Amino acid sequence: MNKLIQLINSDVRWVRRATLVASVLLGAAIWEYAGHNANPLYMAPLIGSAQSPGVALRLVSFVGDSHFRGAILSSLKLFATGFALALVVAVPFGIILARLAPLRVALESYILVLYVTPMVALIPFVLSILGFGFWPKVLVVFLFAFFPVLYNTLEGARSVKPELLEVAGSFRASEWSIWRDILIPYTLPYALTGIRQATGRALVGMIAAEFFLSTSGLGEVIMVASRTPDMANMLAAISVVTILGVILMRGAQALEQKYSAWRGVDE
Repeated sequence: MNKLIQLINSDVRWVRRATLVASVLLGAAIWEYAGHNANPLYMAPLIGSAQSPGVALRLVSFVGDSHFRGAILSSLKLFATGFALALVVAVPFGIILARLAPLRVALESYILVLYVTPMVALIPFVLSILGFGFWPKVLVVFLFAFFPVLYNTLEGARSVKPELLEVAGSFRASEWSIWRDILIPYTLPYALTGIRQATGRALVGMIAAEFFLSTSGLGEVIMVASRTPDMANMLAAISVVTILGVILMRGAQALEQKYSAWRGVDE
């Protein structure tokens, strides 16, 4: 029995792959069964039939649907713009806060208040000031993604060994040299952790913005399908968002693991 448990918990590649495949097949079987036996207003099967296509068949049909491709591109544009702006602002701002203690003390309470505030609750406020359009939605995605990156970057910059900064100061290194050679390399793994955490939040912000501001993109597809109601279409659109999230999170996780390993060697 102990040997079996050790084998199950081992890091053998084939064991992990077999477990993943078995889990996916079991989940698909449960989904298909529930879809055929539940009220169609609340659930749709994974595969379905030719007369009543399920979620997987709707996903296949989406490939040739120009409207759906346009919705994906619209959502990706919104996500990429808001997320990129969050990174561009949060990473240097976090390092600046770590370098300037008075500024950090003055702003950290306000930052904490904004961080713990549910961002969805700020959407009507954004709407009342900026109205509808693309850039108000970008602001919502920005707010969702900004704070995880900021806090992790700040933590990384504050954890830089004081000895490194003292040595750099003794050699009269410029502020830019300190940033380039010490702060940015040392902070990068922490910032990547924040990026991984912010990815999921930014996707939530993207859908929330498309729901509550002018409907567009995947949010519009989900809203229309829920009002029809067309559960297969709605679940297919949600599945696309989920797939995008998994891909982005896996990519961020791979980068984080790569540079975390480097940080461990450095330390």
